[in-house]
Amino acid sequence: MSEPEITQKKPYVLELEAGDYWWCACGRSKNQPFCDGSHQGTGLSPQKFTLSEKGKVWLCGCRRSGKAPHCDGTHKGL
Repeated sequence: MSEPEITQKKPYVLELEAGDYWWCACGRSKNQPFCDGSHQGTGLSPQKFTLSEKGKVWLCGCRRSGKAPHCDGTHKGL
């Protein structure tokens, strides 16, 4: 698999608790935007990110962000 699947052309806007999270980098997870292990065999791996406190995050849905797992607006050009 050379390119990850685009799950949506906008960010996932979520309010999350402090803790560790695994963002789906392949786009195959049924638990978007988080990893469910569906990347096996794709050559892609989920990306871990940590929140030190509860807060709102904008996670990439197009899988093309230069600041993954966070959205940088790349989806606007797709």
